[in-house]
Amino acid sequence: MKSILTIALLLGSTSLFAQKTPAAAETHQRAIKIDSFVATSHEATIRGQKVPYKTIAGTLPVWDDDGKAIAGVFYTYFERQNVADRNARPLVFSFNGGPGTASVWMQIGYTGPRVLNIDDEGYPVQPYGLKDNPHSILDVADIVYVDPVNTGFSRPANKDVPRDKFFGVNQDIKYLAEWINTFLSRYKRWASPKYLIGESYGTTRVSGLALELQNAQWIYLNGVVLVSPTDLGIERTGPVSAALRLPYYAATAWYHKALPADLQQKELTTLLQEVETFTVRDYIPALAEGGFISDAKKKEMAAKISRYAGLPEKSVLQQNLDIPTNFFWKELLRDRGYTVGRLDSRYLGIDRKDGGDRVDFNAELTSWLHSFTPAINIYLREELNYKTDLKYYMFGPVFPWDNDGNRTGENLRQAMAQNPFLHVLIQSGYYDGACDYFNAKYSMWQLDPSGKLKDRLSWEGYRSGHMMYLRKDDLATSNEHLRNFILQSIPKAGQPAKY
Repeated sequence: MKSILTIALLLGSTSLFAQKTPAAAETHQRAIKIDSFVATSHEATIRGQKVPYKTIAGTLPVWDDDGKAIAGVFYTYFERQNVADRNARPLVFSFNGGPGTASVWMQIGYTGPRVLNIDDEGYPVQPYGLKDNPHSILDVADIVYVDPVNTGFSRPANKDVPRDKFFGVNQDIKYLAEWINTFLSRYKRWASPKYLIGESYGTTRVSGLALELQNAQWIYLNGVVLVSPTDLGIERTGPVSAALRLPYYAATAWYHKALPADLQQKELTTLLQEVETFTVRDYIPALAEGGFISDAKKKEMAAKISRYAGLPEKSVLQQNLDIPTNFFWKELLRDRGYTVGRLDSRYLGIDRKDGGDRVDFNAELTSWLHSFTPAINIYLREELNYKTDLKYYMFGPVFPWDNDGNRTGENLRQAMAQNPFLHVLIQSGYYDGACDYFNAKYSMWQLDPSGKLKDRLSWEGYRSGHMMYLRKDDLATSNEHLRNFILQSIPKAGQPAKY
């Protein structure tokens, strides 16, 4: 009998052990953990100063109107540790764009304490990985990198949650504003000066959030930073839309030494001032004449556009003075056998054939994915110890995306008008052909037709592309501009928010 009991106990314990095995593997599954985190401690040297910090990688819920969790939003929160007064310390929420891309780009490319291992111009090198970022803004502000639903590790709670809760201009803004409210409460950061930074479509997101946070969450910001901004729903069609691209064309042609000798020898910003003036005073009015422009004037304009864009005069005339971006990327270096990149036109591509009017692929994006994808997976899974078998979505399934009702530029203007503390900084790369620098300037000019807010709006340009921070020199300069913007937009103690 004793032996039978012993055998039974052994069998039972074997059974219990077998049942525990799947439970032990729960950290390795492709399922969203809606409310969880992992904390780790680190130290960085920023601007020659030792900065101890804690990193929290995890998810916080998105709540519906009934208080039910419908998604888990993944975030990485960097918090400096040797801080005497956390209430006075600035807090920055960082978003990237797409829509449908994660916060990876600015997290390990720009402002975070660890930065991508790339060469000085931003090209991939091996072995893949990261290195310390001596220019990070973590010395002056804590940072939260946020991955909207279906980007990074963020996911809906289950397959039954309606997609229209998340995937649209205004839906995105609404649920992320609610999520920021949850974050501030969870981490006791309501007293902190608050900032939003967005890149590309992220600028649409943060411009809308500025007003949504005020109106629906009663959260007031000190600053919004727009990195390589979209059009923000600000109208530009016809002659204006066509002409505004020319300064970017000139910058790209200058970089590739494709301009006439007299223009090529000019300093870049001096050249661009000349092209900008021509664009506003001559190019837009000429395009406005459409098919009724005189033959003589059309030929005169084609000659000038050709000089500035680095394209044959014949090609400009064939396009009726309106040069499409796809054609430019294909045509500029056609005779050399290369195409130029869309998001950063310093990058070169090779097409199957030199003919045609569209490039085969975006040379710069392919290069960036080459280096960013291994690095973010190494960083989150190994350095920050976040364990999951979920795929990290560099670009996630968020389409179709509802673009109706995009008034985010007007949202930002209204938020600034309502909040005297709110300042805006715009950062652009001269070689960005997707969200070009002159369109960014135009958005700034049109944001407030009254001109009463212009003392709180500023723009900075850099000699790189969409992710201007990937170039070593611009990484230092752009972070310093951010640092100064944050420090200068914090009011003095006791200063009232009033006009």
